Parts: sequence; C-alpha cells; structure tokens
Amino acid sequence: MPETPAVHVRREARSGGAVAFVTLDNAAKLNVLNSTVMGAFVQAFETLAAEDDLRSIVLTGAGDRAFVGGADVDEMASLSGPEAARAFIGKVHRCCAAVRAAPVPVIARIGGHALGAGLELAASCDLRVAAEGATFGMPEVKLGIPSVVEAALLPGLVGWGRAREMLLLGETFDADAALRMGLVDAVVPAAGLDAAVEARLASLLVAGPRAVRLQKALIRAWEDLPLKDAIAAGADAFAAAFKMDEPGRMMAAWRAKRPRA
Repeated sequence: MPETPAVHVRREARSGGAVAFVTLDNAAKLNVLNSTVMGAFVQAFETLAAEDDLRSIVLTGAGDRAFVGGADVDEMASLSGPEAARAFIGKVHRCCAAVRAAPVPVIARIGGHALGAGLELAASCDLRVAAEGATFGMPEVKLGIPSVVEAALLPGLVGWGRAREMLLLGETFDADAALRMGLVDAVVPAAGLDAAVEARLASLLVAGPRAVRLQKALIRAWEDLPLKDAIAAGADAFAAAFKMDEPGRMMAAWRAKRPRA
C-alpha cells in the first residue's frame, strides 16, 4: 500500500478568496517532525505561496493530543555528528521559514502539545489560538541539546526574562500561562477552537487582500530593520498600496456607509 501523506492540504473557497487548512497528520506520534514530514511540509507551503487568491492558511495537527509534539527524537538520536545535526536542524528551520515567508497570514490552531520544534513552528505563525488543554515548552536542554533556530523568535513574543526561563529550565506550562506571557493570542475551550479560528478568518476576509499581504510583508521587514528604516519601509508599503484600486474602492465603500452629519 502507498504511504499515507504526512501533510494534508485542504483548500476552501470563501467569499473574498481562498483559505487553506494544512494538517500535520501523524497523530499516533504526536505529529512530530521527521525528515519526511518536513520535506512535505515545506513543499506544501511553497505551493500555497504561489496562489494569488489565497487569503490565509490555518496550520494544525491531527487529533487532539498535539499540535506538534516536537522534532522526532528517534531521528535526532541517530544523528552521526555535527554535520548531520546541522542538516537536520536546517530542515526544522526551513519549515519555520516557509511559514514566515507565506505571503498571507498563518493561523496556528493549537490543540494539545506544542513542544520544542512544534512551539517554534507556532511562534513562526502570525496568529495563535490555543485550546484550554494545550501545553507548551522548550524541553531540548533535557535532551542534551539547546533550543535553536526559530527559538530566536521567543524573546520578541514573551520578553527576554520569560524566554530565558523557558529555554534554560525546559519546563512545560499550560495554555493560561502561555496567554499571560503573550505567547498565544487567545485560549478557548477545545470545543470552541474552530470557532475562534473562524472568527479570525472572518476578520481577515473582510480586509483588503493586497493590504493584508503588504502588512504581513512589512511586519516581517520591521523585525530586521532599525526604527528609521522601518518607518521608511512603511511609507513605501503605503505608496505601493495605491498602485492598485483597492484603497479607492474600499474607502469609497466605507464613506458611503458613514452616517451623514
């Protein structure tokens, strides 16, 4: 029998554009990232990135036990030295980079564990919604390795103090703690997780498609730019919006609905 794909993509046509649902599907092993899964994941995101009508991507893991339980410990234990280790962690980075490079917002739908590389993948998303029973952590130091690659995003999300605690102690924590530290945007009952994702999709779908793409690209640029250059990049993005008719159309519609004095 052919091997079941580890990454599933479901595309839905919505009013205003398309939404893609990407599911890491290896629930029996907590949707962990091994080399095969990571190759399929990057390919899926690169394919989606080329779709002009795409408005958003929802990333999740199969089942209710895990979003992504981390990188595959069995595969890491078999790594034969520094070069093999560098090659493996490069695959983790490429997964996170593919999420960050997606031209549309990526929403992490987090049910269950988001650990290690799974938390790095969640941190790479633009928006994060978690179920009440979700757990989080960067336990790599307890396996004899540091937390690396997109773990570098964590200080920007939770601050240096929390990031140090998370990375040095390697402890897990619950969804409420993740919300308090700013790691996730919302925590909802598991039964309401899809509704919370849909609420965010609804907001994205009524916004200007080009404006949202410009905004995501600008946010990414801001991460790497000094303040002066970040402001200049914003002015460039504002001007670029007016290359198309989207601002004129949407402002005219807003003005038509505005109550007259």
